[in-house]
Amino acid sequence: MTGARPNFMKVAPLIRAIKQNDGASYELVYAGRADDTTLEPSLFDDLDMPRPDVFLGADAPSLNELTGQVMLRFDQHLNSHPADVVIVVDDLASTMAAAIVTKKRGLRLAHLVAGTRSFDITMPKEVNRLVIDGLSDYLFTAGHGGSSIATREGAERERVFMVGNILIDNLRYLRNRMTRPDIADTLGLTEGRYIVLTVNRRALMADEQKLLRLATTLHDTASRHDIKVVAPLRSRAAQLLADVALVVPPLPFLQFGWLTAHALGVVTDSGNVAEETTFNGVPCITLNSYTEHIETVRVGTNMLVGESAELLRQAAEQMCCRQWKQGSLPEQWDGHTAERIVRTLLA
Repeated sequence: MTGARPNFMKVAPLIRAIKQNDGASYELVYAGRADDTTLEPSLFDDLDMPRPDVFLGADAPSLNELTGQVMLRFDQHLNSHPADVVIVVDDLASTMAAAIVTKKRGLRLAHLVAGTRSFDITMPKEVNRLVIDGLSDYLFTAGHGGSSIATREGAERERVFMVGNILIDNLRYLRNRMTRPDIADTLGLTEGRYIVLTVNRRALMADEQKLLRLATTLHDTASRHDIKVVAPLRSRAAQLLADVALVVPPLPFLQFGWLTAHALGVVTDSGNVAEETTFNGVPCITLNSYTEHIETVRVGTNMLVGESAELLRQAAEQMCCRQWKQGSLPEQWDGHTAERIVRTLLA
């Protein structure tokens, strides 16, 4: 069960692993609409995976209304499409909705990725995580931190499985297919001489003055070192930052992967992007005071600066001067996470 574009990066390796096991079958359900503009046609080709088998068509401005729609439609879907196990991905309202329906039906529930916490109960996603992990029969965690959180909150140890980071399965599988985007030539980008800026978090995009201040700080710092700032952005953020970054439209998955892998560094508010930079050994600054993927900070190349322009300036200065910490790969980032998950479910 998937609810948003980033989920597919984690589902693709799982589908490949399921197909390698005789007797195992799956059905891919997407909570949203078939005409969702974030699901560009190239996405599924890039990920080497099929489009969803089912689109529930849920679409609502309110998270509570969206939750209700998904619960109703997923429940109706299971009436005619029975399942032995339902795997839900990440921490969206639609993920929680599917988890509740699954357990009300007495079905086995698996959560990928479990044990992630911000410890900020005012965040809707934090509520979703607590509910989903509390209901799940299989809690698949990416690292020791996630496993510790799950057990500390009362999950029996036999329900917690540290399987590694499934996003890395995708990166290892697709790394040789990454392609240099045309915009790299159009903008005159030189490998290792540009910084990629991405912004997706709603709270940050909603505070336009803060976002502009952060982007301006990054631009000014990079400019002093003759470093370009490239920003693949959508809608309002693209308009707002047009004067302080080389704004380009969102890129297909394989092209975006190439762009970040060959950058001097990345500034982002995305946990997935921070994980990719750790895998690629690329310096990363996260515009948040916490991360659910703490191994990217403790072991990898990620640094948290919150939403402080001054901390961003200091970190960007280090990045531009190539004075960044040396990162390494966290445990079990080996490309076999999906295989471990499938073996566990079929045991």
